Amino acid sequence: MRLGAGKRRNGIRAVFAVLILALALAAVMPMAAVAAEEKPASVQNMTVLLNGEEVTVSDAWRVKDDRLYAPIGHLADLFGAEIEWDPVNREAALVTTLGDRIVLGDGVPVVYFNEARYLLTAPPFLADGRMYVPVRDGAEMMHAQVAWDEETRTVNLAAVPPVAVTEETDVAAILEQNGLSEADLLKRNGLSQADEIRPGTTLRVAQPSFLAREAEPYTEADFELLAKLVQVEAGDEPYEGQLAVANVVLNRVKDLRFPNTIRDVIYAGKQFPPAHNGLLDKSVPEATAWRAAKDALNGKNNIGDAVYFYNPKVTKGKFWDSLTVVATIGSHRFAK
Repeated sequence: MRLGAGKRRNGIRAVFAVLILALALAAVMPMAAVAAEEKPASVQNMTVLLNGEEVTVSDAWRVKDDRLYAPIGHLADLFGAEIEWDPVNREAALVTTLGDRIVLGDGVPVVYFNEARYLLTAPPFLADGRMYVPVRDGAEMMHAQVAWDEETRTVNLAAVPPVAVTEETDVAAILEQNGLSEADLLKRNGLSQADEIRPGTTLRVAQPSFLAREAEPYTEADFELLAKLVQVEAGDEPYEGQLAVANVVLNRVKDLRFPNTIRDVIYAGKQFPPAHNGLLDKSVPEATAWRAAKDALNGKNNIGDAVYFYNPKVTKGKFWDSLTVVATIGSHRFAK
C-alpha cells in the first residue's frame, strides 16, 4: 500500500532481495540467519501459495525481529479487502469481504477489530511508503489460515469460507468441525447468545489468535484529559514530543512511586503546573495531540520508562541533573 494513494493498489509484481529465511511464519520462533539484521530485510527463495495456487507479491516481504511481514495493502489485494490510508492519523482502515472492520496504526501494537481493541504479535511499521504487518496477524484478519513449510520454503495462505447453519449442520457440528468453543464462536460473530443463531445464519469460523489478547481498556474521560494535557504541555512540539509527554503520564501510572490513574497522576505533584493554574481546563486539543494520546494509550512508546520531562533552558537544579536522560525530543528532555 502506497501512502496517500487512498484506495488499495491493484496488480502484483515480485521483488525479492537477498537474505536467508528460517521459520519465518512462526511469529515467536527465532530465525538465527536473520537475527543479526537491524533493519527490515527482504527475503528470497520463498513461495507463497493462496488456496493452493502460487502467487507473486508486489515488493519484498520482509523480516524484522525474527518475524515475517507483508505490506497490508498486498494482503488486502490477495483477499479482496478494501483499504484506505488516513494520512493525518497514519492509520490503515480495512473492510474485509466478510465485513470485518480493521484499523492499524503506524508503530501501534493495538489493532481495532470490529471496534474492539486487541494486541498484535508485533506493531505494524512503515517502510518504502507502505505499512507492514506480521503475516500471521494480517492473514488471520482476512479470515484465513497460515502455515509455513520449512522444507519447501513455502507460505501457505488459505482463505476460510464462512459456514452456513442448516438443519443438517447445526451449531454443535460447526463447533466440533472447527475446534471452537461456543463463547469463541459468539465473540467472533458479534453475538451475545446462541439462540440468535438460526438456520440460514452464516458464521465466521476462523478465529484470529489476537482475539485472545484484549488490550487494556481506557475511558473516554481519560483519553480527553490526556489529550488536553499533551496540548497544553507540548502543543508546539512535534508529534514525537507529544507522544513522549503522553507516555510520561502512562509510565507514572505503572510506577509504584506515583498514583495509579491518569487523572491522579496529572493532578498530583508539581510535574504538570497547568493542572493547577487553570490552563489544563482551558486546553483544546488539536489533531496531533489527540493522535499522540490515542497512540500512547494503545501502547506506542518512544521514551521507554521515563517518568519525568523538562525543558533544560527553563528547569535547572540538582534533582534534574541527577536524572538519567532517556531521550531529547524538541525542547524537552525525558528522564528517569
